[in-house]
Amino acid sequence: MTTDLGLLTTAATGWESIAGEFKKVETRYGESVQRITLGQNWAGLSAGAAQTNFAATRYEYAAAQTQAKAIAGLLTDAHACFTDLKRKLESARDDAMAAGMAVSEQGRVTFDISKLTEGERNAYHHDPDYQSSVRVAVNTWQKHIDDRVKAVSETDEHVKAALSAAVTDSNKDAFGQGSGKDATFTGFNAHAEGDLAKAPRTLPVADDKAATKTDGVTVTGPNADFVTSGVKYGKEGSFKASADLFHATAKGEETHGRLTLSGVDDIYAGARATGNLGITDKGFVGKAEASAGLRSLVEGRAEYGMVGGYGRLEGFAGVEGAINAKATNEEVTIGFKGLAGAKASVAGGAEAAGIGVGLTGEGWAGPGAAGWFGYKRDEVTGVYKLGGEAGLSPGLGGAVGLEITFDPDKFSEAAVAAADKVGNAAGYVGDKAGDFVDWLAD
Repeated sequence: MTTDLGLLTTAATGWESIAGEFKKVETRYGESVQRITLGQNWAGLSAGAAQTNFAATRYEYAAAQTQAKAIAGLLTDAHACFTDLKRKLESARDDAMAAGMAVSEQGRVTFDISKLTEGERNAYHHDPDYQSSVRVAVNTWQKHIDDRVKAVSETDEHVKAALSAAVTDSNKDAFGQGSGKDATFTGFNAHAEGDLAKAPRTLPVADDKAATKTDGVTVTGPNADFVTSGVKYGKEGSFKASADLFHATAKGEETHGRLTLSGVDDIYAGARATGNLGITDKGFVGKAEASAGLRSLVEGRAEYGMVGGYGRLEGFAGVEGAINAKATNEEVTIGFKGLAGAKASVAGGAEAAGIGVGLTGEGWAGPGAAGWFGYKRDEVTGVYKLGGEAGLSPGLGGAVGLEITFDPDKFSEAAVAAADKVGNAAGYVGDKAGDFVDWLAD
């Protein structure tokens, strides 16, 4: 009711101007760049490739004009629709008030007893038939106003879907179809619909939530470090010596509707030796670890809603040894490992609502032994893992393990979603119960 709808026409005028600017660019491009490929002075394979590519570029400039004009048309139509619906809502409110109702700023309708005379107020309080007729009138006017509000909401969703469709390349001229000059599958939309009445009212499920998120690649090194500290009150003693050649991490995520695909790639080369001992506010830590070599991890995940699966590959070549016992807020484990050689591991499992169950397996080349049990937080993915592993290799061997994973963020999302569904169901039951009580009163 308070939105400045005039901003829609202002934006529409801006998009019309943008279409005109694209027209200027297209004309200049055709006369100065594309024209080179249309003469007789350039022939051969390169000329043919240039003709195709330059035509594709000019096609995009023309498609950009169509798309900009379509957006302008949709915004203009949206202004007209919203203005009309707002006027109808205001009229419905005024009619309700003229019929003796009070309408709050939130659109809630009640019977306005302040307008009654003393005799009418007395009759209202003592006449059940009068009260029943008032309830019927209140419900009727409430539905009338709710319908007007619902019409605004539905139009809002229609405009959203229409704008989203207008800026999505239809590719109707790709793959030899139509003009056949569309060679950019995620470019401008040459067939954008600018008439709101003809535009789609809803988005396809796959397009309603489509996004790609790439955290990019982080690379550090070479780097050398040596730090040591003694055990103090409330602080664990530690030492760290490292000579990192490099450490690289890449993350990416792509979403199509309810389907989410994500991956992590982490690789490290260098030598490290660390140790910690002490009791702090976080718990007890006692560990020593040393390794030198090349280490890598690749993990992929596919999730549909709250259900998904994952697979992980890890590799190591070098020398490593460790022993640890930890009891902190992020890890409770006891274990040891030692290997001189190379190993490769694979893990896979299924997940629902942030809780997953999987199996791990490793193949070793070289003497070694390992075992651990407990739960800990993965430093790369941030997911908690509960499980254990045991392995032995006199020369050739391996290890097997079980892991139960827990992602607190996903679990919270699932809990919130479940609570919403319970709340919606309770609200529905409450509404129906209220309707039943009104029916009984009538």
